Amino acid sequence: MKIITGNANIKLAKEIADHCFATLVPSNVSTFADGESSVEFLENIRGEDVFIVQSTCTPVNDSLMELMIMIDAAKRSSAARITAVIPYFGYARQDRKSASRTPITAKLVANLITTAGADRILTMDLHAGQIQGFFDIPVDDLTSRIVFAKDIRRSIGLSMDTSIQQTGTVFVSPDAGGVVRARKFADMFGGDIAIVDKRRPGAGKSEVMNLIGDVKDKHAILVDDIVDSGGTLCNAAKAIMDAGALSVRAYITHGVLSGEACQRVEKSALEELVVTDTIPNQTSKNFKKTRQVSVAPLFGEAIRRVTNEESVSSLFV
Repeated sequence: MKIITGNANIKLAKEIADHCFATLVPSNVSTFADGESSVEFLENIRGEDVFIVQSTCTPVNDSLMELMIMIDAAKRSSAARITAVIPYFGYARQDRKSASRTPITAKLVANLITTAGADRILTMDLHAGQIQGFFDIPVDDLTSRIVFAKDIRRSIGLSMDTSIQQTGTVFVSPDAGGVVRARKFADMFGGDIAIVDKRRPGAGKSEVMNLIGDVKDKHAILVDDIVDSGGTLCNAAKAIMDAGALSVRAYITHGVLSGEACQRVEKSALEELVVTDTIPNQTSKNFKKTRQVSVAPLFGEAIRRVTNEESVSSLFV
């Protein structure tokens, strides 16, 4: 097993390698003066099971290009198998034609990664499950639900033999598209769900319209896969509090947190926003309401199972 990383999330890659009792392959991943990416591995990887860790996060295009060049370099270095470990899969929100004469960029990115030479994909909480079908190679889509479940139990003081309903907690989806995710959390804990019905008046804007379900005198936990500008999340939190909830906190896998998202969260009705470290975000550390939890042990275990040809499905079923 050989683990390689680009520049997108070096800290996470090192933690994943530590969990696998391995060290990162020494490499030079840099740019030329004109901005072109350059990759060189400083260790033999011939015949090895190679895992390339690279979130396609900001700067998205640079991270994506680095990933494809690293895959090509590994292929030309005679690696036996190449697994692209993409904790955050960028462009996932462009998974269908939203208007006339628009691309399906998630499919294009899948084609590019496959053509570059990846043999399989290991990722987490794809924005839409059908993106797995965009690839013609195996895809393991891990879920942060296991990581979040431990944190939720600790945060609300829930023991293994106590029902979450006894704590007056309800899981909330911030939109209709996330109902399945909220239901899976509720099923895991034996709780109820609620849904925020929203309408977007324009790109990057959201307007909360209605709340479906009972949150009055309850502690609400919002669950979603991506928080970007934070507008939808903060509006949902306000709607929940206006409906009589005692508190609102959010557990969201990918903390894009672009622009003034962290400032928006600080001023919102949210008690806390918990995200994973699939995307490195140093800015969030300066704000009290935003906290990161690590998914390195989960990815490390998945990589171990892939290497040993063991089942990975038990990690996300």
